[in-house]
Amino acid sequence: MEAVIWIVLAIALAIGEAFTVTFLIMFLAVGALAAAGAAALGFGLIAQVVVFAVVSGLSVAALRPIIVKHARSALEAGETAFGVEAIEGSRGTVIEAVDGDNGMIKIDGELWQARSFDNGDTFAPGEHVRVVKLRGATVLVWHDDLPHV
Repeated sequence: MEAVIWIVLAIALAIGEAFTVTFLIMFLAVGALAAAGAAALGFGLIAQVVVFAVVSGLSVAALRPIIVKHARSALEAGETAFGVEAIEGSRGTVIEAVDGDNGMIKIDGELWQARSFDNGDTFAPGEHVRVVKLRGATVLVWHDDLPHV
């Protein structure tokens, strides 16, 4: 019966991890599964709690730094941005007038739906803009005050 309780706890912790971004609760779920194994093998409650604590602690210490390192964006890690991360901050040319509701720009030969970062601003075709933020497949743009490089 104790093994079932540990398994239910592990499932609850795994579900809880889905609602956080800490990468911590899942290691407690791993510890609960290990404790369930100890309970299934007939170990007492004290041993189960010790197994839970040791396995949880070791998995946090060994695996969490690796996961957190790989979860950081390229810019946070000091690496060259690529893919979608490289879009923010890039320069584009307005193809269809951009305002708070509509627009299209070209970035490095690719067409992107665009909206003005400030809903009051509009950009005419041919104007150069900077991508401030990416929301799904739409870029939010602002005036390009930097010289063309």
